[in-house]
Amino acid sequence: MNPGQASATHRPLAAALWMGGSVLGFCLVAISGRALRTHLDTFEVMLYRSLVGVVAVTAAAALAGRLGEIGTRSLGLHLVRNTVHFAGQNLWLFALSLIPLAQLFALEFSYPIMVALSAPLLLGERLSGGRLLSAAAGFAGILIVARPLAPGGLSPGLLAAMACAVGFAGAAILTKRLTRTVSVLCILFWLTLMQTLMGLACAALDGRVALPSAAALPWVLAIGLAGLVAHFSLTKALSLAPASLVVPVDFLRLPMIALVGAAFYGEPLDAWVLVGGAVILGANWLNLAADARRRPAV
Repeated sequence: MNPGQASATHRPLAAALWMGGSVLGFCLVAISGRALRTHLDTFEVMLYRSLVGVVAVTAAAALAGRLGEIGTRSLGLHLVRNTVHFAGQNLWLFALSLIPLAQLFALEFSYPIMVALSAPLLLGERLSGGRLLSAAAGFAGILIVARPLAPGGLSPGLLAAMACAVGFAGAAILTKRLTRTVSVLCILFWLTLMQTLMGLACAALDGRVALPSAAALPWVLAIGLAGLVAHFSLTKALSLAPASLVVPVDFLRLPMIALVGAAFYGEPLDAWVLVGGAVILGANWLNLAADARRRPAV
């Protein structure tokens, strides 16, 4: 086996290890968000989370000698992208305090389906039969998870979770457009800086901005750093292996967070949420497989 073949052989394993970091990071974000709900409102959580991100991203860029990558090109698109993402994140944090963790994560997994449906309009990509089939399957999965006809119907928490997926889908589409002209580092810098300012402006609407208490400060640091680690690890995994291999590993977030919810918050293990989440995963995989078949071989 030559060195190139050995490297290719180890790439899926390395991607799986990076995805382990991503899964743990996203779970820690949820745990930290739950811990902070009695200390700070969602705007204040976003303010301090983003502030931690600004410091971390700037320090990493300086240490790597990559500050020159941060510029003002496509600043208007950055603003639109980060506004949409900020709305999605606040809805996610709001839903976090109202519905079980597993239900929130399962509904969040639906955003790639929304990206697939939006891409033809916003990115000029073709809407294929495979995409339509995956969207229909994803919608079926959402209905299984949400169960709108069950007692209680569509609660505010469920509606917020579904709306946050729409926000994440919009952010993903706009991020894809941004990556055509600027680096990931530049995107992360403007993401954290703009959302720090948005968090400050929204948190101050009631005339006061609460400072993190001594008890809340570790969770603020955890949610800020865990979010960056999760997204970096996911990006790294996608650079090492096809998305069709990475996404199923990402799905491990759902059973893991379901166990966390059961062990620490007394949330029941809901089979319907796991089944619906699996259907949504299958829809995502179907879309990725269809995309892979359309790409020319190189």
